[in-house]
Amino acid sequence: MDLLRLAAWCCRLSQGSRTTLTSNAMEAAINTLVNQFKTFAGNDGKDETLSKEEFKSLVTSQLPTLVKNGSDPAVIEGLMNSLDQNNDGELTFMEFWQLIGRLANKLGGYSQ
Repeated sequence: MDLLRLAAWCCRLSQGSRTTLTSNAMEAAINTLVNQFKTFAGNDGKDETLSKEEFKSLVTSQLPTLVKNGSDPAVIEGLMNSLDQNNDGELTFMEFWQLIGRLANKLGGYSQ
């Protein structure tokens, strides 16, 4: 299953409430990603997208070693611009998932 189909599956799985899958490590990791997205996205009352401020908060608190200089506004702006496919100034889970894929790729030593 490619990353986009996996992310879509996760979105369908988590619609309406936070999921509690923990039967194995991979499911627990996906569950954590979905729940963290919803937690940070929900700060402005909309848990379907991350605003720039919500994204910055998520990156600085949850990805401090994987996203270098994540507290730098220029870094956040650049990341947002590279992920925000529809240019609406917010990130959907699918747009956010691109960052997770890039970071996992880098962490695993896989080629881009």
